Amino acid sequence: MKARSPLEAIRLFHEELTAIRRDLHANPELGFEEIRTSGIVAGALEALGIEVHRNVGRTGVVGVIKGKQNTTGRTVGLRADMDALPIKEEGDAPYCSRQNGLMHACGHDGHTTVLLGAAKYLAQTRNFDGTAVLIFQPAEEGLGGATAMLNDGLFDRFPCDEIYAMHNWPALPAGVIGINPGPMMAASDRFEIVIKGRGGHGAHPYLAIDPIVIAAQLITALQTVVSRNVHPADSAVISFGAIQAGNPAAASVIPSEVRLVGTVRTFKEEVQKLVEQRMHDLIQSVPAGYGATADFTYKRGYPATINSAKQTSFLIDVATELFGPDKVIGNLTPSMGSEDFAYMLQVKPGAYFRLGQGGAEEGKFLHNARFDFNDAVIPTGSAMFAALVERALPLSE
Repeated sequence: MKARSPLEAIRLFHEELTAIRRDLHANPELGFEEIRTSGIVAGALEALGIEVHRNVGRTGVVGVIKGKQNTTGRTVGLRADMDALPIKEEGDAPYCSRQNGLMHACGHDGHTTVLLGAAKYLAQTRNFDGTAVLIFQPAEEGLGGATAMLNDGLFDRFPCDEIYAMHNWPALPAGVIGINPGPMMAASDRFEIVIKGRGGHGAHPYLAIDPIVIAAQLITALQTVVSRNVHPADSAVISFGAIQAGNPAAASVIPSEVRLVGTVRTFKEEVQKLVEQRMHDLIQSVPAGYGATADFTYKRGYPATINSAKQTSFLIDVATELFGPDKVIGNLTPSMGSEDFAYMLQVKPGAYFRLGQGGAEEGKFLHNARFDFNDAVIPTGSAMFAALVERALPLSE
């Protein structure tokens, strides 16, 4: 009898995985607070006879599965993130968040479940030569859980020859795998500007140095950094997320300070450096032209997520064989979002892919208060992970 494919086998316990995903969705936890979540993950792995390591990178979990053979000593890592977001859910599903002000608005409940599905299949079959390392990472949403795991000796304790991760993507049709060689996600930096002028009466602006007018000029000037300094073939974004000045109840008062906060997104380090330097130059010169001063703080966040060419090509081949060419996009447009899996890709070759789930046309995109992971694609994601292990670590004859 012909052995079932990973997709066929995992579909047999799709209902069980769906129940796990919805339970995780109903009980979201923020980064480094994933106590219940990591407990469920560890318990599920242990029930499958998988070697489990808890509290890796504070609340992370690592599962180790040995294949039927280990002649090569090779190891493949698979990673999923577990944390939720501080967003109040507006959905109406019976499994909506029970934690007021918290929800899985980015689908990490689905990512965790997908990797658990791959774990169950790999533990039951073990049709590979080597070791699979399953990495359940905490605190992806801005807190650097990947760095915490690396600092806790992740790859020293669990050596990996290559590593893979995925993220659901509402902009792709359900079941489609999307990937791009090279950049997949942008570097994410934060900046803060404090313009210091001289406050005064709104009726006598000539006696003041108005930081609001200066801020307006500076915001416009900074938009020219991308349009007039960055090469058109490269990508960069400068966005302002907050402007704070004055008091709405004091319409006739010119404040003495304005605070601006925003983000910079780039793919290349040389572009990142260029943008930071040009911002610095303009932030010093524009306020000075009006007799004001400005303080500029630029903090680098997650680096760009850069896929390795070899692993990307391999993943495309595996996905095409498993799902068919019509379900694979090998030149997916990179996203200006960011992802701390980037830190793992800086030390290990690997690839980060998208799992299409649909929903964007209904406005249910990532970080939306009505977002919900599409349970129908769980077997697709799990099978993709499992097939990567089996194809990368084939059994010898």
